[in-house]
Amino acid sequence: MFFKNKTFLMFMLIAAFSMILMACGSGEQTDGSVDGETPEESGSQDDSSGGDDAVSEETYHWRFVTEEMEGQVQYEYAKEFAELINEKSDGRITMDPYEFGGLGSEVDQVEQLQNGLVEFAIVSPGFTGTMVTEGQIFALQFLFTDDLELNQEILNTSEALNTHLASIYEGHNIKPLAFWHEGAMQWTGNRELRTPADFNGFKMRTQESPLIMESYRAYGADPTPMSWGELYTSLERGVVDGQENPIFFIEDASFHEVQDHMTISRHNIYVAMTTVNPDFYNGLPEDIRAIVDETVEEMQTRAYELQKEQNEALLDNIINNDTHPTEVIELTEAERDEFRTLAMDVHQYFLDDIVGEEGKMIYDMLKEEIEAAE
Repeated sequence: MFFKNKTFLMFMLIAAFSMILMACGSGEQTDGSVDGETPEESGSQDDSSGGDDAVSEETYHWRFVTEEMEGQVQYEYAKEFAELINEKSDGRITMDPYEFGGLGSEVDQVEQLQNGLVEFAIVSPGFTGTMVTEGQIFALQFLFTDDLELNQEILNTSEALNTHLASIYEGHNIKPLAFWHEGAMQWTGNRELRTPADFNGFKMRTQESPLIMESYRAYGADPTPMSWGELYTSLERGVVDGQENPIFFIEDASFHEVQDHMTISRHNIYVAMTTVNPDFYNGLPEDIRAIVDETVEEMQTRAYELQKEQNEALLDNIINNDTHPTEVIELTEAERDEFRTLAMDVHQYFLDDIVGEEGKMIYDMLKEEIEAAE
């Protein structure tokens, strides 16, 4: 708790200092420069051709936190987002992408976004499941199709998600700008996972989502929520027996080095949200907000490409790793159906015990959108 309070204080000071710098850049320092820099070096624009009528355009410096490390999909997305928005704004907007842990845990980062200490964040709904119960819809296994490209189209266009679910998040001071996925989820374990019986007594690491935990209880497992920053050591020491993640994350985080088996189950997709603090976003000038929206839209295609490239390439790394051999099992459709049957009971639990009428409406609408897309 002491560390967390220090962190909060530090970022309050950073936020205050940033506001002072912004005020100076748009007011007292009309050339947009900082100590030791010319206007060109500081990234602001200076129209020197106008003589006494020269006007200095306001510049912006923002923070973009992610739940992953450099090289992983979320961080690379944020990095390319920052480059694209800088290009579109002719250098007026600069962004610092942050790796996981740079500003705290996943839950800390959500709180920082809500409090305006950071402007942008990539948020996995699983880490907000106790706050926005309707967001747990992404924890429902076997909800989306097996066609990953089609799933991305659904996320791009879904009224259930982009209008109705997004408005609920905004009520909690989190504005989703886009939903996108990082690929299909797979299981790793210290034993083979082929049937629900294999999960009996299995200590499964999960996110802080009651519905994810309920999904694994339905299989007979013992769900254990924890931050992924603790996961490698916990797998190595047997604190937990297994976990779920897209292939790229399993390989890049080296979970396969401390797990003997990986099951290609495709039981879900890992959904992420590009989010912004709504007070900050709504307070932006119209032209700057338009640049943000345009960048978000263009990055949807890139997000799909990033996960596809990494998931395909890193599966080969796991299969061909002689130092840390991992048995890779691909479930048959009959084997997947055993899990799918149990998952449908959890869908009903979601409707009966987790959400109210609005959540039921979102579920029904999304199901219709998925079926129409198929």
